[in-house]
This record gives sequence, C-alpha cells and structure tokens, in this order.
Amino acid sequence: MSLLMVMDGQGGGIGRAIIKRLRDAFGDEIEILALGTNSVATSQMMKAGANRGATGANAIARTAPEVDVIIGPLAITMANAMMGEVTAQMAEAISSSKALKILIPLTQERVKITGVSAEP
Repeated sequence: MSLLMVMDGQGGGIGRAIIKRLRDAFGDEIEILALGTNSVATSQMMKAGANRGATGANAIARTAPEVDVIIGPLAITMANAMMGEVTAQMAEAISSSKALKILIPLTQERVKITGVSAEP
C-alpha cells in the first residue's frame, strides 16, 4: 500500500480537493496522511477522507522522509510561503525527502513557472 502525504496550509481547500479526488480514484488502496501548516487546514483534509493527520513544522519534518509521495501546492517547497505559514524547516523537509513530489503550480508568491499557462 502506498503512503501519500498531502500538505496544505491556510484554509486547507487545495488539500481537501486533492484528498477527495484521491479517495474517489483509489478508495482504500492508499493511505493518505494530511499534514497542515495549521489546524484548520489539517481538519479540512481529515474531513475529506485522510487516514491520519497532524499539524505543524515538527510533524511535517518527521513525516516527509517516511512517505512514498508528497502532494501539494508548489508553495510547500518555499520557506515563508503562504503568508509565512511554511517555515524553513517545513520547506527543507519537503525538498529533502526522497519521496516523489507532485506539486501543483499554484502559488500566491512572486514566482512565475515557465511553460505553465495561468487559468482561473
């Protein structure tokens, strides 16, 4: 069984949508861990069907090296992103993990991703 980590912050809407679609596609064939930068984000992802959830920098730093896949917005790899919610420790843990990273090219930071068109 694959172990997936979905990470989100702020209101948790992106993470919630990811987990809902993963559950619809794979059912109980995968284990999903919801890791939030805050408790609201974690709670929203748990409601969408995550198996387990945790909040904060230490939880993310301890979990990221143990999973097979990490999914979330691009901002999870950037220190101080999401209005400061993503700490340097969080970004380093995600970036350094050997897990496959599936990053959604959404960010409110001053970053342009070449080759990706902006859509509403």
